[in-house]
Amino acid sequence: MKSLKLIGFALGASIVLFTAALAEEITIAVAGPITGGESAFGRQMKNGAEMAVEQINASGGVLGKKLALDIEDDACDPKQARSVAEKVAAARIPFVAGHFCSSSSIPASEAYADGGVLQITPASTNPLFTERKLWNVARVCGRDDQQGQVAAQYIAKQFNGKNIAILNDKTTYGKGLADETKKALNKAGVIEKMYESYNKGDKDFNAIVSRLKRDNIDLVYVGGYHQEAGLILRQMRDQGLKTVLMSGDALADKEYASITGAAGAGTLFTFGPDPRKKTTAAAIVDKFRAKNIDPEGYTLYTYAAVQVWTQAATKVGTVDPKQVMDTIKAGSWDTVIGTLQYDAKGDIKQLDYVVYRWDDKGGYSETNPTAF
Repeated sequence: MKSLKLIGFALGASIVLFTAALAEEITIAVAGPITGGESAFGRQMKNGAEMAVEQINASGGVLGKKLALDIEDDACDPKQARSVAEKVAAARIPFVAGHFCSSSSIPASEAYADGGVLQITPASTNPLFTERKLWNVARVCGRDDQQGQVAAQYIAKQFNGKNIAILNDKTTYGKGLADETKKALNKAGVIEKMYESYNKGDKDFNAIVSRLKRDNIDLVYVGGYHQEAGLILRQMRDQGLKTVLMSGDALADKEYASITGAAGAGTLFTFGPDPRKKTTAAAIVDKFRAKNIDPEGYTLYTYAAVQVWTQAATKVGTVDPKQVMDTIKAGSWDTVIGTLQYDAKGDIKQLDYVVYRWDDKGGYSETNPTAF
């Protein structure tokens, strides 16, 4: 009997110690497409969040506590994203860096708002994300109306008098980006010769390619993700088309080059200034590369999202989401992608999109910034 009491005492002590240990940590989350068609970007987000937590903990953590990272997979599915958000809110996690797809971030944000979770997306560019007056949303990336404007300016100058086509994949991100580009092009006096939709996940684009060929399209703008854009490019080349393909930030992953091979050379896309080249990111880029990780695409944007939350929580002295969000919108934050300031909606005040060009070696670089 005595031994049973001792065992019970030891077990109780272990539970107390375990609970105390948990109390010494602050759990934050990263949510994105860890699986599914956009998993390349989920990998970027996971890498960025893990490195940020590692470095913040090495510097003492937040408010005297270490950070723990909860990694959630939404597979870029709106329903799954909503379920993830409800799970994170139920766990009383104060902050999430996510999601990637706008079609995930938007429905998830409503559950986060109801559940008291602050959400900073590294990658969702649809304007609607920050246009609904939710208290809890912000981003460290730009918006489709900004991105579409830059794409339109480039097309109007570099393809003046040429035949333009616009495609979209019917998703919140893809159609939104295509529509913003179309709007800006039309305002500049350029009317597309063809506007067509396809379904995300399609593999056979030969019917669309035949129309591009029939209409002598010089440039096709694709509002969509890198898998379908890569297949469209390949099937254009298979039919002998030299049509230039242009798209948005969803082409900012080497997986695009793995789909197209050398045929992808000359593909254009819009994205923010490459943070890997910023002096503010040099030390962290070296740490990524020491782990054989290329911090491309949205890796450093995710790192920056965690930095913004960390600095704001430290400044206000609490992880209370509403107080932290008020602090974020009122402050200025030094991150790996530069100094960020916010407007009342949760959009950053300063981000200039640029145009990149893929080469035949599987890399991309900025086009001449004075070209348009």
